[in-house]
Amino acid sequence: MENKRFETIYTQGKIETFKIIRDNETGVMYMFHYAGPTSGLTVMVDPDGKPLVDKDFKK
Repeated sequence: MENKRFETIYTQGKIETFKIIRDNETGVMYMFHYAGPTSGLTVMVDPDGKPLVDKDFKK
């Protein structure tokens, strides 16, 4: 089986879509938002501004 670097772990919506994507090497999570002709991707952060790591992530 092929190891995937990035994996979608949560999806919400159909026309306006939010996805949480996890980096499977670091556990860091990113939010992707898609709404018609626009989209955006950003790293998720904790209250201290540090990258948010998936609590269920196991290397």
